[in-house]
Amino acid sequence: MSDKPEPTVRLSVFKTYKLYVGGKFPRSESGRVYEVTDSKDRPLANAPQGSRKDARDAVVAARKAFGGWSGATAYNRGQILYRVAEMLEGRADQFTREVAEAEGLSRAKAAAQVSAAVDRWVWYAGWTDKIAQVAGGANPVAGPFFNLSSPEPTGVVAVLAPQRSSLLGLVSVLAPVLATGCTAVVTASEDRPLPALTLGEVLATSDVPGGAVNILSGRTAELAAPLAAHQDVNAIDLTGAPAELAVELERAAADNLKRVLRPADAEGDGEDFTADPGTRRLTPFLETKTVWHPTGSLGVSGSAY
Repeated sequence: MSDKPEPTVRLSVFKTYKLYVGGKFPRSESGRVYEVTDSKDRPLANAPQGSRKDARDAVVAARKAFGGWSGATAYNRGQILYRVAEMLEGRADQFTREVAEAEGLSRAKAAAQVSAAVDRWVWYAGWTDKIAQVAGGANPVAGPFFNLSSPEPTGVVAVLAPQRSSLLGLVSVLAPVLATGCTAVVTASEDRPLPALTLGEVLATSDVPGGAVNILSGRTAELAAPLAAHQDVNAIDLTGAPAELAVELERAAADNLKRVLRPADAEGDGEDFTADPGTRRLTPFLETKTVWHPTGSLGVSGSAY
């Protein structure tokens, strides 16, 4: 008989993530959590299961942050977003592991997804002080007036993150909202929420003001319904909504004339996020302000419509 002690079997301690709301990390109001598994159904962590109350709290935080974020200069917003890209790069190993586990990818393919996500964030950071030149301009009018149109952020945007593309897709739908000066309430991928929740940890230590981004995890349908019906949400991106749910949410959004960005296809999550994004996701969350001003009368104030 051997005198050697039996090896100790260690139980894994799985991390329990929290929501990211108003620059803080609260637990779900209901106290619920759910198990997140990898592509082979092995447990990875516990994620908070957000409630309707959590969704309402996130909207309040986003509205409170809107004035400061939209009022910052476009150049300053670009600097802040570029800093986020630097921080994503610094945590690339963690994101690579989370994407690989969530999407069943090899480490090399997951690393490529993370690199693409960082590049995509830089792409949108560069558009903050350029989109006005594309979406605005001088308008020809009959009369001695200057007539200028300029884009302004629409307000609070609810973003249903893609269900399958847990990081690149998430960045592709969130970054343009921030770049245009809007604030966001994000519902993470229901089955693959960890990259989104980790992004919240990155944002908390960045220069993005608390409340400008709020990240919820849980059941997409449960969280999306109160966001679509909320009177203080100005727009909603339905990318991560299944087709049947998207129709219901679009009807609810019509009640206060929300701007609605529809899914790319009937499946609700079929967009190719590796493609050149262009400006398609920047313009849906902008309002156009038109200013008239008499020519040759600099002392007379213009009027806006």
